[in-house]
Amino acid sequence: MKEESSESLENIRLYEIPVVITGSCGTLQRKANSVVPLKGEYERMARRRFQNPKPERRGAWWSLLVWFDEIHEGQRTRKRKRIKLAPASTPVREVQKLAAEQLRPLNQGLESIGGASKFSAFVEETYKPVVLPLLAKPTVDRYVGVIKNYLQPAFGEMMLRDLTTATLQRYFSGMATWDLEAESKDKIRDVLASILNSAVTYQLLVRNPLDGVRLPRSRHGKRMKPFLMPREFEQLVELIPEPYATMVYVAIYTGLRVSELIALRWRNVGEDTLLIDERYCRGDWDAPKSAASNARIAVNRCVIDRLNAMKGRIVTVKAGHAVRRYPLVKSCLPEDLVFRSVRDGKPMRDNNILTRFIKPAARKLGLDFVNWRCLRTSHATWFKLVGADIKDAQAQMRHARPSITLDIYQQFVPESQRQAVNRLSDLSKMVH
Repeated sequence: MKEESSESLENIRLYEIPVVITGSCGTLQRKANSVVPLKGEYERMARRRFQNPKPERRGAWWSLLVWFDEIHEGQRTRKRKRIKLAPASTPVREVQKLAAEQLRPLNQGLESIGGASKFSAFVEETYKPVVLPLLAKPTVDRYVGVIKNYLQPAFGEMMLRDLTTATLQRYFSGMATWDLEAESKDKIRDVLASILNSAVTYQLLVRNPLDGVRLPRSRHGKRMKPFLMPREFEQLVELIPEPYATMVYVAIYTGLRVSELIALRWRNVGEDTLLIDERYCRGDWDAPKSAASNARIAVNRCVIDRLNAMKGRIVTVKAGHAVRRYPLVKSCLPEDLVFRSVRDGKPMRDNNILTRFIKPAARKLGLDFVNWRCLRTSHATWFKLVGADIKDAQAQMRHARPSITLDIYQQFVPESQRQAVNRLSDLSKMVH
């Protein structure tokens, strides 16, 4: 079947649009001819090519010869492809229905021309330079790693239009045999969703084919996130040198994210409050994670006392065979950072503090799970231990919804459950 050409400009019906001209002599109304009613409408007319090929029985299959658009190095081309419809034993009427369904998105303009772009080309030419710069640097680093290690190898050579829901579900169903944690699989899905949502936004796809795709069931039940009990925390702080011990102390008593902790300035420190209005992570300054994260929180007086106690203190640092002495707080002007590099006063790096000071101390106590996230989880769980209202805990953690605090951060505590069970006997006393 020959490819049918698009409507030429001369064959498009002229539209009469009234034009009003106002002058000193009054108002004159006339009609003007306009070739194109709307730019988007003309583009759709120019792109749409009606196709109605007849299904053919070839060997063991019914097939259909269809024209497809492809984009290679920015140039649009048309290619004919033969697609399989159904086994040769399928009745003719059923095959005709399948052919109509296959041709419907092409003939009705439900498939965008941009869907002919390769996944790898869209990621490199649009997603990375346009979308990723809008995200925080730690998020960008994670997304780039997922794209490089998982998405490009799997989908890089495929057209965007070929990423159907069935194709994507087959990929994620195959993860059932992968040696990956559920959170890692979920992250892969999140990154792919971000890419495909961008393709929809920039009109390369009509809809996101990832909608409705499910991840395989985890081989393990829901696991508790690790947290520190107060006694374990006290032992840990004793093994960490300053100023990192105070950083851990403030983190667990306030629930601050490490990026907010490193960005804390002396102007943010009140008599019994802390103001969180910016964050810093590995060279990247940014606003807090969300609108709810930008807030002033109440803190225990012990936190303020511990911060002020750093002023005037001197720490010793080994430098080869020599020992050098540095002030913990080089300057405490309002815009100065509370926690700065001991040697040069620059902003700190969270991963260096974790691997050089916190992790080694935690391993000595058999607490290999300790990290910055663990300290924040511990803070939320301590709120639960003292019987705090969930709304108070939400405000302290600066979450948009209390369900985040309750379902993700506050952990099950066996001792707390045992105390509640033991109190059940008091109910009978109340009745009598």
